[in-house]
Amino acid sequence: MGPLPVLGHWKSSTEESESVQLVDGDGLCSGRLEVKSNQSWASVCEADFDQQDAEVVCGELGCGAPAALQGGLYGEGEGQTWDKEFQCKGNESLLLDCDTSDRKNNTCLPGNAVGLTCSEPDDVMLVGGGSRCAGGVERYDQGEWRTVGADDRKKEAVAAVVCRQLGCGSTVSVLPGNTTRGFGVHCSGSEPSLRECLRTNDLFPGLTVICSDLLVQPDIFLTDSMGGISRGHQGPEVFRGYNFTITCSTQPQYPGGSFLLTFTGSNRTQTQPAVNHSAAFLFPAADDSHQGNYSCVYDSYVFSHNFSFESELLSLTVTASPLPAFIIRHVVVLLILLTAITTIYLCYKTTRRQKRVNRVSSMDLYVDANAMEMVSLSSRAEAGPGEERAAQGTE
Repeated sequence: MGPLPVLGHWKSSTEESESVQLVDGDGLCSGRLEVKSNQSWASVCEADFDQQDAEVVCGELGCGAPAALQGGLYGEGEGQTWDKEFQCKGNESLLLDCDTSDRKNNTCLPGNAVGLTCSEPDDVMLVGGGSRCAGGVERYDQGEWRTVGADDRKKEAVAAVVCRQLGCGSTVSVLPGNTTRGFGVHCSGSEPSLRECLRTNDLFPGLTVICSDLLVQPDIFLTDSMGGISRGHQGPEVFRGYNFTITCSTQPQYPGGSFLLTFTGSNRTQTQPAVNHSAAFLFPAADDSHQGNYSCVYDSYVFSHNFSFESELLSLTVTASPLPAFIIRHVVVLLILLTAITTIYLCYKTTRRQKRVNRVSSMDLYVDANAMEMVSLSSRAEAGPGEERAAQGTE
């Protein structure tokens, strides 16, 4: 097998982020949080920041988990204040990838600029493999990250220690890398961490290690389009007769792969390719046979090996609907038709009433004109010939 292909990038703790920084602290992993905005740095108000936001920042900086989060912990910034509230889910790669909303309060009181302390990163990491559980072995030594090597007789033992220390399961494969400036180690394979191994300054080939827990655990969740799902005490409940969809998804580590949807307690399985790192399994009408536990298994072929990782279980209960689905659909259709008919009738009635009013008004005008003409003729008939001539002369 050739050298490990670089399919992604695992951030080194010595790399500085271009969008966030911690200042006035003891190092890269502690200080007052500042976010880059319009080519200048802005402090973040404590009210606009929470634990999940802190997890994203610590990960972006290549540090460990958040250890302390407190306003004013590292002083106040002299520049502007970030004017948005962060709403991170905790799994974003960058803080600026998180959703934001307008700040609820227009002011950020003095002493409330976010101070954050992240734990120091592990002194061992795997780089260049697109996952923290695959790549070349490096160890933080004398203020910098240096390549770790081993001779052929000890490389399997070193790889076992590295995978164990990183919480990445067991070793899948270990390959020799390039000999670069670094140091070598001798391990028995039972050590809890690489620092317990014997160190040597001999230049051995660097190691590329692939661990079994290469993939991130996939997610599983339930959706529907007709309001046929409710939340019960034991988990989600689907009404009989309603359709529902189970969606499997994973973080974008590697391209391709597929999802296997399993149903606990039976041989029922479905498989779909991963499209945009997810797959949706549609069930057209729920019945009692759909009740049980589901899980998603994500399969991916990388580094010439097959890897699989299973999601948590989704417990699904099928219950009787307050009304059968077809009755609800018919009631909705009838209500829509009734509303349309009522609207048309009211419009017709209004138009007809208006026409009647206009017709009556025209008839009244006609009657009034005829009445006036008859009065005029009657007056002239009653007058004598002299009076009529006098009236004509007057005219």
